[in-house]
Formats: sequence, structure tokens, C-alpha cells
Amino acid sequence: QLETLEQEEQECLELGPHPTEKTTRIVSHEHGMTVTKTLQEGEAEPQCLSFSYSRAKLQGLLLEGASLLLLRVLARRQTMPPDLVFPAINTEGDLCTSSY
Repeated sequence: QLETLEQEEQECLELGPHPTEKTTRIVSHEHGMTVTKTLQEGEAEPQCLSFSYSRAKLQGLLLEGASLLLLRVLARRQTMPPDLVFPAINTEGDLCTSSY
């Protein structure tokens, strides 16, 4: 029974005179999860996008941190259940599936 309460990812690209920083923050709350994406390019105003998913859509969701933990547990047990598929959120913040 794994549940992610909060997750934050940060990417920085420092090519040329305008560094780019992209941050994604996922926070769990009683109604589901909110994903907030921020893009900062050089000195320009940050661009923010925020959206939410309901608990019903997120049933069984496995985010990156929980996925790494699950992989360690499976490696330690030296077993892999067949057809192991979980809902996930991709790098764009869209719901997708993750299979092992």
C-alpha cells in the first residue's frame, strides 16, 4: 500500500545565454492530486500551469519515488509478477500507464 503525498522534480538546462529551469510539483490532497508545472526561461516571467486529478482517476497511481521503491522490493524478492501495470503521470503531467 504505497501512497505518494508529495513529489517535486527539477530540471535545469544551461545552454547559451538563457538558462531554462523546469519544475514539477505533485501534491496529494483529500480530493486527489494537484500537479503544478513551472517553466523559467532566462529572465522572462515564469510560466505556470496547474491542474488536478480526482482520487477516482488516480486509483493505484504509482509516481516515480514509489516506483523506485517498488523496483527495489521486487529485486530483493527476486520475483516479478506477470503483467504488472500501474497508472502513472508522464513528464508532461498527463495520466498514462507504467508497466514492468
